[in-house]
Parts: sequence; C-alpha cells; structure tokens
Amino acid sequence: MEERSDNMNYLKQYVQNHPDNRMAWYLLGKQYVLEGKDAKANYCFLQAGSIYEAYERKQHPMAKGPQQMIQVWNRKRRIRTLFRRSIVIAVLLLGGLMALPHMGPSSLPGEDSMEAALGGEQTQNGMKEQMQVVLMNPAVNRPLGKSLELLLEGESKPSDYGLSVMLEQLGSWRSWTGDTRILLSTRKQGEGEAYQIQMHDSGVCECQPSDATEAFEKWNSWSGMQEERWTLSSAISQYRELYGKWPTAIEDLIRPYPNNVISGGTAGMRKLFPAMLQTMKALPGSGEVGASSEAGQMNSASRDTLPNGGADQLPGAPLSIVVDMDTHRLAVVSGDVIVRSYPVGLGGEKTPPGNFYISEKVKNPNGKDDGEFGSRGMTLSGTLYAIHGTNEPDSIGKDESHGCIRMGKEDVEELYDLVPLGTKVNIKSGVLPEEPQPPVKRFRLQPTQDETNPAVVYRWLS
Repeated sequence: MEERSDNMNYLKQYVQNHPDNRMAWYLLGKQYVLEGKDAKANYCFLQAGSIYEAYERKQHPMAKGPQQMIQVWNRKRRIRTLFRRSIVIAVLLLGGLMALPHMGPSSLPGEDSMEAALGGEQTQNGMKEQMQVVLMNPAVNRPLGKSLELLLEGESKPSDYGLSVMLEQLGSWRSWTGDTRILLSTRKQGEGEAYQIQMHDSGVCECQPSDATEAFEKWNSWSGMQEERWTLSSAISQYRELYGKWPTAIEDLIRPYPNNVISGGTAGMRKLFPAMLQTMKALPGSGEVGASSEAGQMNSASRDTLPNGGADQLPGAPLSIVVDMDTHRLAVVSGDVIVRSYPVGLGGEKTPPGNFYISEKVKNPNGKDDGEFGSRGMTLSGTLYAIHGTNEPDSIGKDESHGCIRMGKEDVEELYDLVPLGTKVNIKSGVLPEEPQPPVKRFRLQPTQDETNPAVVYRWLS
C-alpha cells in the first residue's frame, strides 16, 4: 500500500511538471484504477491519447468532442439574449413614439450574439486580462452549465478570462493543494460578445478535454495571489485585535521583533493593502474594537467567487491553525478550506489540547538555525509550549517531544511566513485528513526586518 502511494505521488508530480508526457498520464490512470477512482483514471487516459489506444488496443469511450453541448448552451444563450433585447427595444420604441410622434421609422441596430468556440486566437492586444474564478461544489448538478451561467451571465460584466474550478473534497474539508479539477475556461474574443470556451475535465463533460496547461498556469498564478490575500487580510485582522486600531500602512505589519505581525511582504501585498484595508473598515461591526475577527471574514476573492448557482464561496475568514493529535497533522485553514497541511511531531499526553494563539514569532531561537528549536519558533499564548523546528527530523509523526509541536525545516519556515502574530491555534483530535498535500510552490515573504531575539534563552518544552 505504501509503495502504491509513493508511485501515485511521484506520477502526480511528474505529470504536473511534464504535462505532455502521454506515457506518464497513462501510468497515472492505471494507478487511479487500482484505487477505484474511475473519473480521475478516465481523465488521465484521455490525456494519454494514443498511448492508451496502443496499450489497451481500443479508443477510450469518452474520446468525443463537446461540440453538441456547446451548441445547446449557445442556442439557449441566444434565445435569452434576444428575448431581453426585444423587451428593451420595445420599451425604447414605445417611449420614443410617445415623446416624438412626428418622427418616422428608423433602422434598428444589428443583433450581436455570443459565440462559443473551441480553439482560436488567444491574445488581448497587449492589455492585462481581467480574470474571474468560480469554485464549483462537487455535489452540484450540471456543473458545466452552472459554470457558464456564472462566468458569462452573472450580474457583472464577464471577465476577459474565466475559470471554473473544483477543489478536492476531503470529508468536510476542501483541500487547497489537493487534486484540483479545472472544469472549463472562457476567454473573451475581440471587442464583441464572442467567447472561446474550452472543456478541461472529461469527468463532467464526457469528452476529449482540451489541453489544460494554460488553465492550470492561470490557476496557479491566481491561487498564489489568493494566498497573499489570505495572509494580508489575516494580518490586518490580527493587528486590529492586538493593538485595538487599524494599521495605516503595510509597514505597520512588518516591524522588528516583537511587533512582527508578519515577517515581510510582497509587491502584490503592498499594492493590495489600501483597497483591502478600506474594504475591511467598511464591513458591519468593523468600527468596534474586538470585532475584527468578523471584519476579517470578508470575501477576500472579491468578484472571483459567487455564492449562488452551485458555486462555493471562498472563505475570507482569518487564517487559523488546527493540530490533530491523532493524525499528527498541523493544518492552516480558512473556513472549510485546508490551505496547508504538514506532518508534525507531538508529545502525546504532554501536548495539551485546547485553544491558544501565537503570542510570539522569532527567527533562529537561541541564536541558531540548526539547534533543538530549528530556524523558527512560535510561542503559544505566552506558555512554554511552541510550534518550532527541530534537529531531530525522525521524530516527526511521533510522540517524542515534551509537549511542543515539532516541524520540518521547510514546513515551519513556510508556516512562519503564512500566518501572522495572533493567529488562533486549536489542538484537538480526529479532525484532519491523514495525508498532507504538498503545495506546488512554497509560500514565501520577502523579509525586511530583524526578527531575532538574542536577549532571551528559550526553554520551550521541546
């Protein structure tokens, strides 16, 4: 079983880095067959194309185009558009006749129509694309039709580029770094109302999916920016809790120890700060001290998500940490989304269950990056318990500490950047999935301040 899991993880990573390797897609599909995941297996087999046909000696039964579905949707779209425009034209004509009875008949403008096509030119005349993402619920019926309605027929004007995405469901959790499915993408064509629509998931369209390389690149870029939004909005919320006032500039969040709410920033976060601060201040209850936890539960994705029609609202709740003593996992979560999940070492009964918060963040505790506490440490509620690195990596996944939470070097350094000072920590049992999902790219901030504390000798219960 462990060998099969290793093969699966290796093949997932390989096809992600080499999406054109048909043999790798075929082998990954065979692994999914062994696990009974037919939908994922079919997707891989369709990506394998001729390799599947060569080894299985037949064409995959789903290898057919989605043109018929597109045509049906397109007809419905044209009927709705014509109906709406006919009403508007009738009202205008009636109003014009009543106001100006002496005017003669005039020509009406030609009727524009939405056109869906597979393929075509994908340029935006050098202009930056406006992108929209909708997250679909796995339980929704007709996910493709709902996706098109949200991306192209919502109340707001359709974006230049749109993605319909379905996060992997793990019990009651959605996994941010799991097996994400991109159902379809839309791209505006020219100056009219024509859009290119591409299907990328055979599990919902029963078709030969279009190449999803660009769509995944767009998603990876957008999701990276969303992680910055989560960290920034959480930092603003925690600053409000800690100091009883709003930060006036992002520099208020990026200060030397012990006021290092976050350990640095990015160009994107600096650009986003003014608008995010204004939005959070405008939320109900945000004028009251102690209400920033509610204020932090903003729709951090703005118009990137829609709450109706089968789409899941992306949580905007401040990031928090959940530690599962049964599975030896530490997860960074926002609402029902597991943003990151790491294996950790614990102390068994010596690790206290309950609610805590990160009261201190320090780099290179006791002046070392390879000592018993590793390169990062985060004190829990001013106690002798902490989340920190370790010089005993073999203890990860075991109960060998004196109560603290041990992490691997890369994991604890990413966690340190991801969550701000004041982050809530809940230690309990039986709440997290057993298998952590590694991210495609580590979250990193650009440090600008001194976060060491040479004046203190740390004696955490490591």
